[in-house]
Amino acid sequence: MPLPPVGYPTRWEADVALRDGGTAHVRPIRPDDADAVAAFHDRQSDESRYFRFFAPMPRLSRRDLARFTQVDHVDRVALVATVGQDIVGIARFDAAPVRPGRPRSAEVAFNISDAHQGRGLGSVLLEHLAAAARERGIRRFTADVLPTNAKMIGVFREAGFEVRQGYVDGVLDVSFDIDATERSVDVMRAREQRAEARSVTALLTPKSVVVVGARRTPGTVGHRLLADLVSGGFTGAVHAVNAAGAGEELLGVPLLASVRDIGEPVDLAVVAVAPATALAAVRDCAAAGVRGLVVVSSGFAETGPEGVELQRELVRIARANGMRVIGPNSFGVVNTAPDVRLNASLAQEVPPPGRFGLFSQSGALAVTVLSSAHRRGLGISTFVSAGNRADVSGNDLMQFWHDDEATAAVGLYLESVGNPRKFSRVARGLARRKPVIVVKSGASGFGVPPGHTVRRSEVPFEVVDSMLRQAGVIRVENVHQLFDVAQVAVEQPLPAGSRIAIVGNSDALGTLAADACVSWDLQVVHGPTSVHPEAGVEVFTDALRRAFADPQVDAVVASWVPPTATVDAAAATAVARTAAEGGKTCVTCFLGTRSVSAARVGALGSDATDDECPTVPSFPTPEDAVRALAAVVRYSEWRRKDRGHPVAPEGVDLPRARAVVEHALAEHPGGTTLDREARTALLEAVGIALLPRAEVGGVEEAVEAAERFGWPVALKTVGEELAGRQDLRGVRLGLSSPEALRGAVQEMREVFGAAARTLAVQPMAALGVPCLVRSTEDPLFGPVLAFGVEGDPIDLMGDVAYRIPPLTDVDVDDLVRSIKAAPKLFGHRGSPRLDVPALQDVIARVAVLADAVPEIAELRLTPVLVAERGATCLDVVVRVAPPQGRADPDRRTLPL
Repeated sequence: MPLPPVGYPTRWEADVALRDGGTAHVRPIRPDDADAVAAFHDRQSDESRYFRFFAPMPRLSRRDLARFTQVDHVDRVALVATVGQDIVGIARFDAAPVRPGRPRSAEVAFNISDAHQGRGLGSVLLEHLAAAARERGIRRFTADVLPTNAKMIGVFREAGFEVRQGYVDGVLDVSFDIDATERSVDVMRAREQRAEARSVTALLTPKSVVVVGARRTPGTVGHRLLADLVSGGFTGAVHAVNAAGAGEELLGVPLLASVRDIGEPVDLAVVAVAPATALAAVRDCAAAGVRGLVVVSSGFAETGPEGVELQRELVRIARANGMRVIGPNSFGVVNTAPDVRLNASLAQEVPPPGRFGLFSQSGALAVTVLSSAHRRGLGISTFVSAGNRADVSGNDLMQFWHDDEATAAVGLYLESVGNPRKFSRVARGLARRKPVIVVKSGASGFGVPPGHTVRRSEVPFEVVDSMLRQAGVIRVENVHQLFDVAQVAVEQPLPAGSRIAIVGNSDALGTLAADACVSWDLQVVHGPTSVHPEAGVEVFTDALRRAFADPQVDAVVASWVPPTATVDAAAATAVARTAAEGGKTCVTCFLGTRSVSAARVGALGSDATDDECPTVPSFPTPEDAVRALAAVVRYSEWRRKDRGHPVAPEGVDLPRARAVVEHALAEHPGGTTLDREARTALLEAVGIALLPRAEVGGVEEAVEAAERFGWPVALKTVGEELAGRQDLRGVRLGLSSPEALRGAVQEMREVFGAAARTLAVQPMAALGVPCLVRSTEDPLFGPVLAFGVEGDPIDLMGDVAYRIPPLTDVDVDDLVRSIKAAPKLFGHRGSPRLDVPALQDVIARVAVLADAVPEIAELRLTPVLVAERGATCLDVVVRVAPPQGRADPDRRTLPL
């Protein structure tokens, strides 16, 4: 591949998922594309050429080709979409001359290959072209479109922009602003979800599968994969590739020398060959039109830099030819749907069909995950092991599960999160429909497993917890808890509240269950009720029915100590049937047993079926049962909460704020800390006022400043360690006369010496609680908002809460209330209730600014003083730096 020309914006290159689940590559046009553009034009129909050029144009001249392919990537920009070696779409803009006082505009044109119409290429190119234009300061697109070109008009209208159109000389004059709107973002996200879901659908519901690297030796990976496909009853066609054995059969499947020899469409290739031959195998798959790959081979990014490059090249070849990739180093995939029955995994035991979707990054943990599900009898719908997660990730699987009716709840084992902003957004959307349970390893730090390419992060691990909480995800500590919660989430209705009934045949178990409820903030409103240990099942059932019938009860914890070491089938049946009749959430404890399904145990020795005797999850201890129940209760509460609305405070002028930042970076391209004038202007642009302040070097200067502000005033040190810290004697408040101010200056200089050479004078703000509000642009997470109460809560307890913009009003309220020191703001022990809405307004404005201007590396209000009326910002520190590029950009892309 030739080197890109000077000035070529490599950052605009991206792989994208298309409407049908295939992929394409989008990049800026290059001068050496001339021949490919000519071939593209030649393949187009006469009608398509006429729509583009408004005249018959059977051929493009060399002059035309030079004009189209030689651009400056500033005022003249063109993007191409490619599949394989072919250009399949072209989009371009030519900027209009600058007109002072008016938004800059550009004329756009699009041309999509006839053979690829209907795949969503037009909308993808529009998103990418608009993002490039915004980067170049262009805010409006115009286009001349023939009235009969309904498809192009539809692309503009359906993108979510406010399209204006006129009719001049038989041509539609179309124009629209390209700044993102709530509707345009919603349209883009919905298209992204459908495209990524369909790309995963192609991997999990294939009509035909080929094993590349099928081996004759039992126990080898290739042999095992083919054997499991055949014995698992896969409903589609099975093929096998083994060049050495071509012409023979293996497990009843003919062996072929290459995928190219199959001679019919193949949806999925499972690749189990050495890394040295993997790229050749992928090229063969591309030539044969394979739609997706599962690469179980190891020896890629987990082995070091050479392996990283090999892995990147594998993904590049696959995506360039329309294929998504699971792996490398994957444990495989499973789909238990009766019309698919796909087992392309290395699992010793495959769980039965069910309604739980599973995703695991770790291949080793995939064994544990599937074995645990099998032992518990918890059925799964689909399973994916991502391995090195070079392409398909947990985000893609969540997009798939969003509309998958076969999946009622999902579980993810994550070793790393490559795109937290997108994860938070996608997980929140999925969690509104079904429970999302996550095991996130690495609580001791941000250690990234070998093979995972992840941007570095500079924020504390607590940000991960905050992200999951914000998204409504159920966070658990290990695989054991994952399946505990999954059993409740899949097999029981969601609880309507946190009011619990406890029924059993043991006082001890009842007490343990009640203690566990209290520790998890559940309310025991019925019981603990304990029937006599020797009472029969009928008495136990009556007690259960009374608990379920109690209108004050939302969920029931039932425990039973069997008279013998075996599970009492009659008691299990009673619990299952009574729970089904009661219609409320129920968990059980059959002491000393795990993975006991009350339905299945209840059916032992009887003619009952699972449909007649629904499943109730059982746990070996009351504590396990209550912990799983509590997790589902919290999730249900989150799901019932008002979703809120994106914060949009009045008086926020983002173009003005961007201008302040751009001016600073123009003077300091490598980044800088804004001076007081610039940071004051930045905050004013978003509606935040700073308390006036004067830095003084002498006593009389201080008095003059106080006279200007009006008495009383505050005197402060300006050092980073002492600023705003009255407890470190760096602040003197309520100085109401020149004499008091002079005395305070003298005292500070005696205490701090040279550190007090420069001091700050400010008018007194209303007394209140000082709070930290800070935004940080993290390389991995993007903007991260931090909040806490200044002083001991932060310094001694680390009491800081985090959220990831964009935020809703509900997010802002939850952020303020989530810290341990929050009662200080709400009238703790008779103290006045403070103006929390004013504080939340400041937080919302900072969140909007941080989300919109990634060049703000850090913004720290030091502090926000929250009083009974109002919230005053005493000072601010703002660092700006060139943007690093966010992992979740304002256009659809697949991860690099």
